[in-house]
Amino acid sequence: MANSYAFTWLKRLLGKRLKMVYYQAKESIGEHKRAIVVNQVELACQGFQETRDEFQHVLTGFNSLALVSDKSLEHKYHLLNRQFQYCRAKSEAVSNRIKAIEEVSEALFNEWEKELAEYTNRSLRNASKQQLKIAKQHYTRLIKAMHKAEAKIAPVLAAFKDQVLFLKHNLNAKTIAGLQNDFIAIGIDISQLILAMEQIIAEANEFVSVLAEQELTPKSLPGR
Repeated sequence: MANSYAFTWLKRLLGKRLKMVYYQAKESIGEHKRAIVVNQVELACQGFQETRDEFQHVLTGFNSLALVSDKSLEHKYHLLNRQFQYCRAKSEAVSNRIKAIEEVSEALFNEWEKELAEYTNRSLRNASKQQLKIAKQHYTRLIKAMHKAEAKIAPVLAAFKDQVLFLKHNLNAKTIAGLQNDFIAIGIDISQLILAMEQIIAEANEFVSVLAEQELTPKSLPGR
């Protein structure tokens, strides 16, 4: 047990140090933490948009199942299965993007906090401190929205997988007609997930706008 804890602690420590080296290397070529944060947020937004669009296609596919004949059900199954695999891959990519945003944002805010003490002008220090507070508030809302949407993805994917498997094992129109209530329930879950993703996109735009505005303010943001 102790060895497992020590290994986990060592892994985290090495991970943090490697990230510090990575950020220092990026800054040495002119790419600062703020730019990395913005880039990761934009990539995450793109991932959420693609995932949202794919789930919308899935919802359309479910709604059309009752209208197809037995002969075309197998084709529909293969289509939905491909969509499921794609949605799962996209959701995994989104989770990785969220982790990347959290890591680089933590590094950015820690550096910003430390550099506040380097100001000799109290007015500029207070202004920078206020900007840090605003950036953190937008970041907190963004990450909260992202995790909220991320939590909604797993149950939707699980229900989606169940229906795809059941469709695979029961390729006939009567069985599909009996699944309409399940399709409706999944449709509601997907609709809520889409709304959550749209909230993320709005929050991300706010956060990126705040960082962009602060970049234009002289000495307002560390790592320029």
